[in-house]
Amino acid sequence: MDRDERMDFIIVTGMSGAGKTQACRYMEDIGYFVIDNLPPVFIPKFAELCRHSDGHVNKVVLVVDTRSREFFDTFIHVLENMDRDNQPYVMLFMDASDAAIIRRYKETRRRHPMAPSSRIPEGVAKERERLAPIRNKATYIIDTSDLKKIELKEKILNIFASKPGDKLSTNVMSFGFKFGMPLDADLVFDVRFLPNPFYVESMRHKSGAVPEVAQYIEQYPVTKEFEKHLDNMIDFLMPQYEKEGKTQLVIAVGCTGGMHRSVFIAKHIYDRLKDKGYLVNLEHRDLMKNDVWEHVREEC
Repeated sequence: MDRDERMDFIIVTGMSGAGKTQACRYMEDIGYFVIDNLPPVFIPKFAELCRHSDGHVNKVVLVVDTRSREFFDTFIHVLENMDRDNQPYVMLFMDASDAAIIRRYKETRRRHPMAPSSRIPEGVAKERERLAPIRNKATYIIDTSDLKKIELKEKILNIFASKPGDKLSTNVMSFGFKFGMPLDADLVFDVRFLPNPFYVESMRHKSGAVPEVAQYIEQYPVTKEFEKHLDNMIDFLMPQYEKEGKTQLVIAVGCTGGMHRSVFIAKHIYDRLKDKGYLVNLEHRDLMKNDVWEHVREEC
């Protein structure tokens, strides 16, 4: 399937205990709509509905496995019909060694779907035989026998997060310490050491996004020096977070009231990340909470 097509239609299947659920969680993190345990007979109709959704549903994952019991027997025929009708799809097959699967089932004390009243190895053998023709049609096969969760996440991102922005979504937030620190922040920068426009009467009622206020803050050597160190740190950290597989990052910048200095520095970070092609959003959390807001002029 062409990765540049308007809709990504992914079918995830494979051995029970091989990590389908975990893989789908990572795919949800990068924007896929996941439907679990769909009977195979409904796949073509669902794909057609998605293609006529006017782009509202364009990243879809369907999980199909032996839990569908007798419905599963139609799976190979459904795939053959989709191939014949040129209906595009990508299939991810999750696999693992028999020993790894048996160990996982023993640890979780769950029953194998192919062996509800018999020994786990028998169920694994039956399922592997039943899935053999499906595995042969897979676009991608991931063997999780010796994979850590972070390694699985990296593989999923490398295959399915096709755009750089999909890999890491960053939210840059300004805030005021007097209103409390944001609980979901990954990085927090305290900029209360920078010159404060609040004490300049003509700037007191204007935010840090107003050019006059921004120029006032940036004119000081301490601001320029801080921006230099901040830029170097951000440039170093972003690739490290991407490499680690992080999908969401919150950078919080705080000053006393969340109106002048934090707004200015948050905008600086936002502009830099945007220029480098990252998917980034900007939020001024506490701007409207200040008592002086009635005369604020915001010019983002």
